[in-house]
Amino acid sequence: MSDRHVNDPDQIRELLATPGRWAIVGLSTNRTRPAFAVSRRIRDEFGQQIIPVNLAGEDVHGETGYRSLEDIPGHVDVVDCFVNSSRVGEVVDQAIDIGAGAVWMQLGVTDQAAAERAKAAGVKVVMNTCPLIEAPRVL
Repeated sequence: MSDRHVNDPDQIRELLATPGRWAIVGLSTNRTRPAFAVSRRIRDEFGQQIIPVNLAGEDVHGETGYRSLEDIPGHVDVVDCFVNSSRVGEVVDQAIDIGAGAVWMQLGVTDQAAAERAKAAGVKVVMNTCPLIEAPRVL
C-alpha cells in the first residue's frame, strides 16, 4: 500500500466545477441528516445532477432515487458517500464496478484501503471532507 491519501485541490476543483452526475449514497428524505442539505446545495449551487441512493430507493429533492449504484442507468461521474467509514469500502467497490469517475468520502468518512483500491482502478478519490468546505477554497 502506498502513502496515506492526500486530497488534490486541482482534482477537487475539477469535480466541483465540471457539471456531472453525482450519486449521493445515504441521501434520504430525513431532513436532519447532513446529506439532505448538502446534496441540495451540490445541485443548486454547483450545478450538479444529483441521484439519491438509499435502502428504500426513495426520491429526494424531486430526484428519482435508487436502491443501489448498480440500479442507476447511465454513467455516474461522482459517488458521494454519506455512509459510515465501516461501510464505505463496499460503496467504493461498487463505484469501481460501475465505472464511476470519482468517489468522494464525506467529512469523517475514511477508508485508506478503499481509497487505494479506487486509485488503482483509475477512480479519482476525495476523502474526509465536504464539497461545501472545499468549494470556497478551490472555486
